[in-house]
Amino acid sequence: MDDSNYDEFGNYIGAELDSCSSSSSEGEEEIEYDEQREQDQQQDTESRSGVYSSDDPEEKAQNLMTMMRRVDIAQQSPQVQQSQIVLHEDKSYYPSAEDVFGSDVEVLVQEEDTQALNEPIIAPIKTRKFTVGDEDDLPKTTYSKEFLVDLLGHPSFVRNVAVVGHLHHGKTALVDLLVASTHEWKEWDMAAPMGTPVAKMAKPNQKAFGFTDTLQLERQRGVSLKCAAMSMVVQDSREKSWALNIVDTPGHADFFDEVEAGLRLADGVILAVDAVEGVMSGTRRAIAAALREGLKMSLVITKVDRLILELKLPPADAYYKLRLTIEEVNSAIVSSPHGDHGRISPELGNVCFSSGSYGWCFTLESFARQYTHRWSQAVDPRDLAKRMWGDIYYSVQKRTFIRKKADPKAPRSFVHFIMEPLYKIFAHVTSEDTPVLRPVLRALGVHLRASDYELNARLLLRRVLGQFFGPPSGFVDMCSQQLPSPIENASDTAKRLCADGSGLLAEAVRVCDAAGPLVVAVAKQIASSDGQSFNVLGRILSGTINNGMDVKVLGESFSDPEMDADEEDAALATVNGLWISCARYRIGVSGLSAGSWVLLGDVDSSIAKTATIVGSDGKIMAAVRPLTVPAAVVRIAVEPAVPSELPRLLHGLRGIGKTYPLSQTKVEESGEHVVLGSGELYLDCVLHDLRHVFAEIEIRVADPVVSFRECVSETSTVRVFADSPNHKNRLTVIAEPLEQQVVNDIESGVIDPQWSARQTAQFFEANHGWDILAARSIWAFGPGTHGPNMLSDDTLPSETDKTRLRSVRDAIRQGFQWATREGPLCDEPMRATRFRILDATLADSVVHRGAGQIVPAARRVCYAGFLTAEPRLMEPVNTVEIQAPADCVSAVYTVLARRRGHVTQDTPKPGSSMYTISALIPVIDASGFETDLRIYTQGRAFCQHHFDHWQVVPGDPLDKDVKLQPLEPSSGQQLARDFMLKTRRRKGLGDDVSIEKFIDDPALRDIVKSFQ
Repeated sequence: MDDSNYDEFGNYIGAELDSCSSSSSEGEEEIEYDEQREQDQQQDTESRSGVYSSDDPEEKAQNLMTMMRRVDIAQQSPQVQQSQIVLHEDKSYYPSAEDVFGSDVEVLVQEEDTQALNEPIIAPIKTRKFTVGDEDDLPKTTYSKEFLVDLLGHPSFVRNVAVVGHLHHGKTALVDLLVASTHEWKEWDMAAPMGTPVAKMAKPNQKAFGFTDTLQLERQRGVSLKCAAMSMVVQDSREKSWALNIVDTPGHADFFDEVEAGLRLADGVILAVDAVEGVMSGTRRAIAAALREGLKMSLVITKVDRLILELKLPPADAYYKLRLTIEEVNSAIVSSPHGDHGRISPELGNVCFSSGSYGWCFTLESFARQYTHRWSQAVDPRDLAKRMWGDIYYSVQKRTFIRKKADPKAPRSFVHFIMEPLYKIFAHVTSEDTPVLRPVLRALGVHLRASDYELNARLLLRRVLGQFFGPPSGFVDMCSQQLPSPIENASDTAKRLCADGSGLLAEAVRVCDAAGPLVVAVAKQIASSDGQSFNVLGRILSGTINNGMDVKVLGESFSDPEMDADEEDAALATVNGLWISCARYRIGVSGLSAGSWVLLGDVDSSIAKTATIVGSDGKIMAAVRPLTVPAAVVRIAVEPAVPSELPRLLHGLRGIGKTYPLSQTKVEESGEHVVLGSGELYLDCVLHDLRHVFAEIEIRVADPVVSFRECVSETSTVRVFADSPNHKNRLTVIAEPLEQQVVNDIESGVIDPQWSARQTAQFFEANHGWDILAARSIWAFGPGTHGPNMLSDDTLPSETDKTRLRSVRDAIRQGFQWATREGPLCDEPMRATRFRILDATLADSVVHRGAGQIVPAARRVCYAGFLTAEPRLMEPVNTVEIQAPADCVSAVYTVLARRRGHVTQDTPKPGSSMYTISALIPVIDASGFETDLRIYTQGRAFCQHHFDHWQVVPGDPLDKDVKLQPLEPSSGQQLARDFMLKTRRRKGLGDDVSIEKFIDDPALRDIVKSFQ
């Protein structure tokens, strides 16, 4: 470089340069570079495509060599690659997310404010499990699962049994005893007996009890909330195997709908009664339900150990206590409305004595077999058992049985042979030391390990008595001999489940053949462990069902299509999962036949509560009767805390409706979502599942209220009429009260709406003394098919065109159903009201007397007739049964008096220091009654209450002279007016009811006003 061309600062000071030539030369170089780059790219493209598209072999080979050289360059060492020139767009400055986290990690790139502040960036994994145990983890059993499946294929060796009884009467403990004898259940073997629910609630995660209490909520509350089915193979005293399908039902009064679901599955009933408490209100309800279904019963007296350890009764007094309990059961059977059942007595073999906590169970025959095995001479255990109960005494000197007590010291045979040995075992085990106890137990045939003698007294008692009595073969003998098999009970099953006794459905159920048409009666739906899906539990009444089979699901409103059925309540489905339900686990099978219980998957989409599953071939198109559940009289309104989560609330309410047979959900005109249930505990469990299982949202709950009914107390003062919207049709009606006995027969199903007019007339004439013409004129019951209201046609042929009237009969029925479902006082259903059509003027043209004209006219005339017949409000009333010590009886009276309740019976409990108090209390005042009762009695009183009947509220709801003071409770004759106004305001209706809007004629309006 020439330095003379630059100054000391590096600036060029030489001669001027030719800028045009330099720029042109640079431009030419750039153009040549671009042209060369395009040629290279074109050659590269041609070379890549030429390998596959060129036809010249030499050209193909050349292109292939070029690609191989490029591959070699790409596979060069890192040192060579670092020295190569890399374009800017090909450079990688930072590693990609796939290089850092791996290809199996999903990477989301979001904006800064996508997630809320209260949400974590990476949400923790939630384990959704609301049950105990693993459904698919099969435990070890004393039998093979294949043998159970094969045995279920022989219905004569199957017994379907439901265990029912009062709350805390040992139903679940009895099932635990059966499970412990057939399953490997280490927790039950090692845990000490827990005799009280409080002890169980202290350890909610303990798996040593409650094998059928599969829900975590059940363990937290210490009470069974759902019925659970359990299938197992058991052996009787002759070592003959039987397949026992047993369902454990809740004892709480609020969950009696689960008892009804369990009875739907069963052929026989095991009634569990506490030896100390005896027959309680829940026991009477269970007996009445079993007799209504026509099921045979056997009795198990549970917790016999309480007579020894708790009450410390002498053996003779314990016998009297047991005999009194059996007599109470027989009295409850006789006093039941359907009391057609044989006598319950131990010598007949239908009574069993047990203690689930200490693991023993026996009948008279099984205990007699203990003696015959030890005696040298052959004695029939059945003959000995017949002499072990009643007024039969044993003479020790003569060694004979006598019926007359010649010796005052001669003990009864039951006391001598059973109670005294049992007392001696309890006394020795709880009081003697090991050196003294060991030879005594060895003489009884009980052999324990050395470590067993170091156990506490309760656990040692269970080990000793468990070995002494052995497996519960006596209970199995009672079930196999006293309760019918599915084939033996098939005729009665068809009678109680099929509305049409001569139809194809009844014929298939009556045969109970595995080769017959498929019929499955769905009793209930069971949520999965995560609460996201539902399986249906049902009983196969006929035919065989296989996994992957196409079936048709018929809903509750479906019946014979020829009888105006709802054909839309039927859907096709495919069985995707077939199991045998065993409480904590389930056994997958490929198929099951008639007489078995089955758990089905993926068929619940069209099922609301219960259903009937039939074959897809359409041979049988009729549904079994729906469940008979108690009335849902308590209601609460719910709404999501965040309004945008309303869809999740609706999804949760659908899940509640599936899993709770009694619950109802509806939307009021005000837009609020209402859930109806039977009581406080029932609705509390519903809200728990709604919050944590199905909807998983925060919800706001209104104060609980009750449902009302509307009735009339007198016959309508005048004949009222209403015109159709086109004023071409007129209906004249009066309303009058309906007899209570007729209402009871309608609601209980004694009166079948499917009867012909001749059958209905004969029934009313024979049972209620009605005129046969008046009985033949009955058109409908409402609301629904078994509603306690009646519509009858009392028009005369000389005044009314009967042909036209019969042509609009269906429209008048619809208006009647609409009116009885939503009464005029506060939009509540009507009750015990009969509407009589006295006259009907109908248009000549069929177009002018269509349903759009007749239905609203029928509704309005029913309202008008109702309001002119002294309308009244009815409220639900609960029956309460309270157990309390003698010094707490006065406090119980005080609490009842504060809540408009009154005592109906107050009797001491024989054999104990407790009193049993029966009372009636309005449901609207029963909220918080149990808490109040325990506060006043220091927790020593315990109560159970359930819905009993409807009662007229004092006062006239239409009396405008009643003055209601704000913020003050009403009393006396103000109650009816107060309840009506508050209910109407809550539902968004007007403050008062006016008859003027239901009557068009001004003259008739003035006449009606004059009578008010």
